[in-house]
Amino acid sequence: MSASIDTSQKTLLSTKKLAEHQKQLLLNSGLGLVEYDFISVKPQSFEINIIPRNLIFSSKNAVLAVLDHPKVDLLKERKSFAVGVKTSALLRENGFTIARIANNAEELAYEIKEFHKMEEFMFFCGKKRLDAIPSQLRENGIGLTEVEVYDTILKPKKFDRIFDGVLFFSPSGVESYCSENDLSESIAFCIGNTTASEAKKYTNQVVIASNPSIENVIVQAVKKLGKKQWPGSL
Repeated sequence: MSASIDTSQKTLLSTKKLAEHQKQLLLNSGLGLVEYDFISVKPQSFEINIIPRNLIFSSKNAVLAVLDHPKVDLLKERKSFAVGVKTSALLRENGFTIARIANNAEELAYEIKEFHKMEEFMFFCGKKRLDAIPSQLRENGIGLTEVEVYDTILKPKKFDRIFDGVLFFSPSGVESYCSENDLSESIAFCIGNTTASEAKKYTNQVVIASNPSIENVIVQAVKKLGKKQWPGSL
């Protein structure tokens, strides 16, 4: 007699490949998991001349791109403003001094215009960067130099199935997935508000992480769809 198939198991798609401990959080809760990297990051060469006292990093990708630059030691002498705990942690690990950490770009822009309005900044970003930081700083007369240090490449893939939930970690990930797949019948679990805003173009079912981390996106999915729970939160 053949083994019966558990048709009640709900399955998630992660739009980026997860670390082993992150996968176990999902699998231990009775959820199925499919993974695929819907975007890739390509560092690009860049020039920097006069370096102001303050630097802005809105992603780990920007930090990684800067670490290989010949002037990285000069950059470490400046103050860094970071979006996200993991971005700031990577900066600290590599000898940068952190002035401020914010949960998202909008929050960081607000803190800069409230407390650093007379200062100048250099923003290391991707080619597809969001407009929240540049627009808010320039509208308030704050000096800003943008330096594009990486490009985000979309890698769409068609899946011939509907997933119960899809984990998204960037607006580009949403764009890439939805260019080939229907999201309308799935729950979109999003790392932050900007990612959620993109997902809302394609589905009415959107859940936003309570803090912007991959682990908390997973926690929200487990709370919503998992068979098993665990105490505490991430």
